[in-house]
Amino acid sequence: MPTKINTVSVLGLGAMGHAFAANLAKNDFTLRVWNRSEEKGKDLAENGATLTSTPAQAVEGSEVVLVMLANAEITLDVIHQVIDTLADQAIVVQMGTIGVEATQQIHALLKKKRPDVGFIDAPVSGTKKPAEIAQISILASGDSSLQSKIEPVFAAISKGTHWLGDAGAGSAMKLVVNSWLIGLVQSLAESHCLAKQLGFSPETLWSVLEGGPLAAPYAKTKLEMIDEGTYEPQMQLKWALKDATLAAKAGGAEQMPNLHSITSLWQTAVDAGLGDKDLSVIAHYLEKQ
Repeated sequence: MPTKINTVSVLGLGAMGHAFAANLAKNDFTLRVWNRSEEKGKDLAENGATLTSTPAQAVEGSEVVLVMLANAEITLDVIHQVIDTLADQAIVVQMGTIGVEATQQIHALLKKKRPDVGFIDAPVSGTKKPAEIAQISILASGDSSLQSKIEPVFAAISKGTHWLGDAGAGSAMKLVVNSWLIGLVQSLAESHCLAKQLGFSPETLWSVLEGGPLAAPYAKTKLEMIDEGTYEPQMQLKWALKDATLAAKAGGAEQMPNLHSITSLWQTAVDAGLGDKDLSVIAHYLEKQ
C-alpha cells in the first residue's frame, strides 16, 4: 500500500491553480501555496493554507508539488528555484501547458539533480468553471509506479485521469486537444458572424444545433458568451494563443494550415488589446473587421 499523501504544494494560483488549491483544501490536504502576486492566495490562507513568499518555501516538506504556471520559461525558472528544497521522495506534477520539449527538459533536470524525486506530466483538459467544481480531466504520463500514490490528489481536483504513457505523452495529447478546441472556437466565431449577417441570433443558431450531432456543450457556452458580449474569461485569449502556437509548432504548417492561420489572426486580436478576454472574444473581433 502506498503511503498516504497529506501535504501538497501548489505553485501558481491563476484560475486553474487556485481552483486546484481550493479543492485540495476541501478534501483536507495540508496545503502550501505560492503565487507571484500573494493577493491571489489570501482567501486560501484564510481557510488554512500556508501562503509563502517564495516557491522554495512553498515546497518545504510537501510530498506532492503541483506546478501550474503560465508558460515554459516561468515553469523552468521556478523548477530551478525549488529543486534543492524539494522533500526527499517528493512527486513533482507539471500541469501547465508548456509543450513537450519543455516538459522533457524538466524531467531530465530532475533525473540528473534529484533522482529521488518523482515526476508526472499532467496537463488538464477544461477551463475555470469545471476546475472550480473538480470536473476537469487530467492527461497524465510518467512513472506508472506513482499512479496509485498520486490518485487521491488527482481525485480531489478532477473527474478522472487518462494515463497516456511515458512522461511527455500528457503534454503531447494536450496539444492535440487544444488544436481541436481552438479550431472549434474559430469556426464557431465565423459561423456566428455569418449567422448575424444573415439575420440570425446566437440563440437561434444554437436552437438549430441543439439535440443534433453538432451540438457540443462547449459551443453552447461560447455562443452564450458571444450573445452576452461580456467575455468574462474562462480561458484568456492570450493563453489560448500561447497554446495554439505550441500546437502549430508541433504539427507543422503543411499538415495544420488552419491552425497556423488562426495563430496569426489571434495575435492581431491580442495586439488589439483583447488578450485578457475569454477566447470567444474572437467573434467580437471578427465582427469589427
